[in-house]
Parts: sequence; C-alpha cells; structure tokens
Amino acid sequence: MTANQPTVLVVEDEPAQREVLAYNLEAEGFRVIRAASGDEALLLVDEDMPDIIVLDWMMPTLSGIEVCRRLKIRPETRGIPVIMLSARSEEVDRVRGLETGADDYVVKPYSVIELMARVRSQLRRVRPATVGLRLEFDDIVLDAETHKVSRSEKPLKLGPTEFRLLSTFMEKPGRVWSREQLLDRVWGRDIYVDTRTVDVHIGRLRKSLTQHGGPDPVRTVRGAGYALG
Repeated sequence: MTANQPTVLVVEDEPAQREVLAYNLEAEGFRVIRAASGDEALLLVDEDMPDIIVLDWMMPTLSGIEVCRRLKIRPETRGIPVIMLSARSEEVDRVRGLETGADDYVVKPYSVIELMARVRSQLRRVRPATVGLRLEFDDIVLDAETHKVSRSEKPLKLGPTEFRLLSTFMEKPGRVWSREQLLDRVWGRDIYVDTRTVDVHIGRLRKSLTQHGGPDPVRTVRGAGYALG
C-alpha cells in the first residue's frame, strides 16, 4: 500500500465483474481489496477499514442491501461511503437502496468512466487531500495540490511524512487516531515501522506548526493516540 493511497472495497460475487472493477480502480490509483460475498465483506471491513465500498446488490446468502444496512447502523462504519451496483433500474429499487443508507446507486450495465467519477466524487468527501483539495483548520491552510502549508498566512516547512500526517488530521479534525491507524494511513500497510516512529514525527509536526509561534494544535489523548484540535 502506498502511503495515503485510498482503499476501495469491491464486493461482487461474479469473479469476472469483480476483477474488471478492481483493474479499473487500481488503474485510477486506488488500493483495492476484494470480497466475493456479503459475509466476507463485513469481515474485511473490520480487518481493513476501507475509504469507499463498491457493493453489488444481488448476492447469495447476504445481499448488498443487508450488508449496507449493517454497516450504516454501526457508528464505526456508517461514515464509509457505499456505492450500490444493481441491475434493478426501477425508481422503487433506487429509493430502497438509498434509504438503506447507500450514498450512490449505479445501474448495471454501467459506464466504467462514470463509475470512476462517482468513486472520486465520494472520495472528495471523505479523503479530500488525496484529490488535491485545499483544507483549512483554524489558521492552518493545507493545499494538497501544490503541497504547501501555511499558518496565519505564513508558510510552514514540513517534511513529506509530516505533510501526510497533517493532511490526515485535517481531513477529520477532532478525530482521535491511534498510532496503528496513523501507521496504516501515513506509512502504508506494506511497510514495517515501529509505533514509536509515529511519536517522533508527531514531535516534528508540532515543531513545524509552531515555528512562527501560536499554540500547538495537535492534542495527545492519553492511551488512545493523537487528534487535531
């Protein structure tokens, strides 16, 4: 996994369809995890929290509708965008899918280009820094496209790891991130890094954010991790 690379969970019981989806998503720069059933999808969400889920409606045993319903009633997963795929094109079916909690509804057969656009649209909502958007928190401004950060209109010098840490914090101000979650998001799952390394880079980030004065905006939550604000 590349650092800060968005993760998409593809849930599709048809192997050929699953691989076509995965291929196109990986070509767009996403990390893809695959599930062949609703039960497997729920297990993978707990093991490897994705940023977005592309979910087929018609699956044996556990339907996409039921998977979506279960995800949306759990506080820890209800914020994950779900794009429902279905051959059901009637208005009543679309309404049912959206009322169950799906964030978008795409009818089969669909345009791959359109589906990728819908995925990126959802990503802008949950991972804005990865699509080059400008983030603001109090007097801190992070421009993901130009890779520049300022505080009170004064430019800040940040290393690449500190920049990724700050963008993670600024995407969800107030959220408490554990060291393990920050390792996954900032360094990537495929790289072994000691959790103490997180503390070192948090210290560097704090130094950068206060280099022109002003209070430290990074909060240490004892026994839990770190948060912005």
